Amino acid sequence: MEELKRIYSTIKHTIENRIKEFNNIKETADNKAMLKEMVFCLMTPQSKAKTCAKVTDDIFTNDYVFKASVLELSNAINNVRFKNNKAKYIKEAIAKFKNRDIKKTINNFNDVYEARDWLVKNIKGYGYKEASHFLRNTGFGYDLAILDRHILKNLKNYGVLKEIPKTINEKTYKTIEKDMQNWAKEINIPMHHLDFVLWYKETKEVFK
Repeated sequence: MEELKRIYSTIKHTIENRIKEFNNIKETADNKAMLKEMVFCLMTPQSKAKTCAKVTDDIFTNDYVFKASVLELSNAINNVRFKNNKAKYIKEAIAKFKNRDIKKTINNFNDVYEARDWLVKNIKGYGYKEASHFLRNTGFGYDLAILDRHILKNLKNYGVLKEIPKTINEKTYKTIEKDMQNWAKEINIPMHHLDFVLWYKETKEVFK
């Protein structure tokens, strides 16, 4: 726990700056910028975040992502795992949300948890991790858990989890999320900061 506190004190300012960036997206981003973040999160499963960010920038250059066919898009995201499925998911998300006010849609729900449930049901390729990631990165979901392998590993190491589940369904995800929220309160590190601390512990960087 002392190591965790030391890491937090070292990167707290960096985390706060990143959160300001997310808040800025929530306040100022247009629908295209929201779509871009949605697509980034579609690409992240089992792929490196920095690679996904670079590929996302590339396919949004000159609106290529809107013009490309599924096959063309699949070739353009060649550095991302499961590129064929993800190209299909991206094109489906673009078709469904291009002319929809995404921020207004999210704000119409009673809370961010309802919004997340809706995103999981309406974006093919999104599970609870990806939907949580999207909502956090756009400034809406700071109390949500992004349960990737780095986070799960550390939750087990710190005794929050007895074992890492082999499969995580909706009920399991939300149970682990609640346990993580309670732990964050116990150790006095805000939930949206704790995610970065645990991720930094494994990767030695604060990204998104």
